[in-house]
Amino acid sequence: MSNLDHGKFTRVTTLFHSLLGLDVFLLFFTGYAIMFNDELWWLLAVMGGASGVTAIHRITGIGLIALIVFWIVLQIISPTGRGNFSEILPGKDDFDAFVQDVQFMLGRADERHPNARQFAGYKADEVPLLSYIGKGVVFIFSIELTLLAISGLLIWSKTGLAAMFQTKAAAMAFVTFHGLLGVIMLMGVMFHVFEHGFHPAFYPVETKAFIPRSMVPEYHSDEDEEPDTTGIERLSLSPSWRTMSSIFGALTVIGIVSVLIGSIFDEGYPVPRELAIGGGPTSILLTIGINVGILVLGVGLVLSMYGNVLRIRWERQMEEEREGPAATDGGREEPSDD
Repeated sequence: MSNLDHGKFTRVTTLFHSLLGLDVFLLFFTGYAIMFNDELWWLLAVMGGASGVTAIHRITGIGLIALIVFWIVLQIISPTGRGNFSEILPGKDDFDAFVQDVQFMLGRADERHPNARQFAGYKADEVPLLSYIGKGVVFIFSIELTLLAISGLLIWSKTGLAAMFQTKAAAMAFVTFHGLLGVIMLMGVMFHVFEHGFHPAFYPVETKAFIPRSMVPEYHSDEDEEPDTTGIERLSLSPSWRTMSSIFGALTVIGIVSVLIGSIFDEGYPVPRELAIGGGPTSILLTIGINVGILVLGVGLVLSMYGNVLRIRWERQMEEEREGPAATDGGREEPSDD
C-alpha cells in the first residue's frame, strides 16, 4: 500500500457506504427491469417476474428509507458525525477552488486550489476530507436519494397517487419525476463506478472507501519520519489498467447514452406512459446498449463486494500480526518429549 490508501472515514461510514451501495444497485436492477422490461427480459425473469421484481423494489426502497433515517440520526447524535458534517458543508474556499480549477485548466493559474486536492503529491493532513467535487457529489446524491425515497412512497399506491393529485395526468407527471431522478442518478452512479474503480492510483478498487481509517496508518514507511508526499511518485501502473480502463470507459459511455435514449423513446420519458409494466417494439442496438448499462452496474456491485473482501482480509491480517507467532500455529504449544 502507499500513503494514498490512508483511511479517511470511520468504520460506521465505510459499512454504511457498502450497505447503501448494495441497496441502490438493487433499486436500479429492479427499477429498470420494470422500465425496460423488453430489453431486460432476462433480468425480469431472474427476479421472479413482474410480481417478484416489484416486491424486491419495494423492499429495497424501505431499506433505503431506513438507511437515510439512520444516517441523519447518526449525524445528529454522534460527535464524529457532527464534526464530519461541518467539514462537508461547502464554503467560500470551495467556490474559490472551483474558480481556480477553471483558471488552471485555461492555463491562467499555476496550481490547483488546496480545496481541490485529492491525493496527488500531498500529505494526508494537506488533503481535505472531501474536495469541492466530492462535496458536490455527496450533496447531489443525498438530495436525489431523499427525493427518490419520498416520491417512491407516494407512488407506492397508484390509486392513492391519482386521488392525491386529482387527475391521472398530474399523477403521471409525478411518476415521471420519480423516473427522471432515477435516470439522472443511474448515469451518476455509472460514472462513479468508473471513476473510483479505474483510477490509475487505485485500480481495481479504492480501498479507502471500504477500510476505515482506524485500520490504516496515515503513512507507510520504514522510516521514523513521515514522508513529504503521499508516495504517488513511487506507484507504477498495473499492466492491465490501460486496456481495462479504456474498455470500461467505453462501456460506461454506451450505457449512459443508451439508458437516456431508451428512457425517451422506449415508452415515454422517462417512465412508461401508463402506470403499468409496458411493452413494445425495441431496437437491437438499444437493447444491447441498455444491457451494457446493466453490465456496468453489475461490475460496480462486484467491485463493492471485492472492496469488502479486502477489508475482511485486512482485518484478519492485522489480527494475526497482533497475536504474533501464536496465530500461525493455532495458538497451541507443541508437546515436549519429556
